Amino acid sequence: MSPLKPPRARRVAVVGGARVPFARSDGPYATASNQEMLTAALDGLVERHGLQGPGAVGEFVAGAVLKHSRDFNLARETVLGSTLDPRTPAYDVQQACGTGLQAVIAAANKIALGQTESAVAGGADTASDAPLGVNDRLRRILLEARRAKSPGARVKALAKIRPAHLVPDIPRNAEPRTGLSMGEHAAVTARAWGITREAQDELAAASHQRLAAAYERGFFQDLVVPFRGLARDQNLRPGSTVEKLAALKPVFGLDAPGPTMTAGNSTPLTDGAATVLLASEEWAEARGLEPLAYLTAYEMAAVDFVGGDVAGGEDGLLMAPAYAVPRMLERAGLGIEDFDLVEIHEAFASQVLATLAAWEKRGLAPVDRARLNTAGSSLATGHPFAATGARVVATLAKLLAERGGPGRGLISVCAAGGQGVTAILERT
Repeated sequence: MSPLKPPRARRVAVVGGARVPFARSDGPYATASNQEMLTAALDGLVERHGLQGPGAVGEFVAGAVLKHSRDFNLARETVLGSTLDPRTPAYDVQQACGTGLQAVIAAANKIALGQTESAVAGGADTASDAPLGVNDRLRRILLEARRAKSPGARVKALAKIRPAHLVPDIPRNAEPRTGLSMGEHAAVTARAWGITREAQDELAAASHQRLAAAYERGFFQDLVVPFRGLARDQNLRPGSTVEKLAALKPVFGLDAPGPTMTAGNSTPLTDGAATVLLASEEWAEARGLEPLAYLTAYEMAAVDFVGGDVAGGEDGLLMAPAYAVPRMLERAGLGIEDFDLVEIHEAFASQVLATLAAWEKRGLAPVDRARLNTAGSSLATGHPFAATGARVVATLAKLLAERGGPGRGLISVCAAGGQGVTAILERT
């Protein structure tokens, strides 16, 4: 019996995307759940690409970082509440800030292997509606009461409850193994790489100005779905300048001289959701849908941000793309100079600048700033953790399509836990 031949990988097309405008936490979406936002984004994608009807899409894959227990089956419940065929299979993924891009990769792999013809990937997150955990001591008492064999034993267990037990466990924006917030980790990296305040403010101002220009020219008209009174990203400040940003006080790295990171050059806590439609070339052609670009490579990496070279900057929490991108480019036989556009998720301006410096240290050519985040990025849009990857993929694909001819784009997303997810989009 001859061995089975591995299937030949097919090209995976990025057909389109849809997202709700991103909003600052505790603002317009303060009472919106992950499922509600993700459903709105998915419905927008369904309407714009004619995905109604039986079997229109092979599967839906999405995730969220901040999840309530009710979100345990978020992707599937989103399908059931949307205009997509309820027979569409769905499942969740989660990789912190890399969730959206990892969802795209998971769906793309099945399309490439011929296991499905089309899929929708995405993510949602709400910092406004973050889950509050039951105090662990109270949880243990309640479990003891549940296990009690008699009413008396149950009452005896419940009598142990004290007022202090009623204080909930509030989620913290901190790494469990270090106790430091993402911003404090980024401040350590900024010092290690000598990233200046002025350079950070320049990057942040450019992000706002470029996003504003993209909205003004109608770039997001078929990518953003109005939701709860918003038609564009609430965090956007079209009038941002280096001078205005320079007036803000530092908020991270205050334990060392010369702190440089402010609320203006850091991403705010954000609510939102995004989706992207992926398909085989044959599926898109049969439906008269023109691919925007093709997903051709992807790579993950992780750093030891606990015991590695953190002070030296090599293993900072958000520095994994410094390793993933060179590895991916070597495998693809490409250099930075081969890319027309580069999209780096802007968790912090300092992290973007440190990543650029690390790429150069590893032998890559400098990134032409005119090609970097040309329609703005997370500093301007905001960053609903699991939604960012899908936002970046859809934005970059459309930017490449706008150019008309062949082109290539690079995606770099850092993530909590010292991880990074990267990818390449191409038009031929």
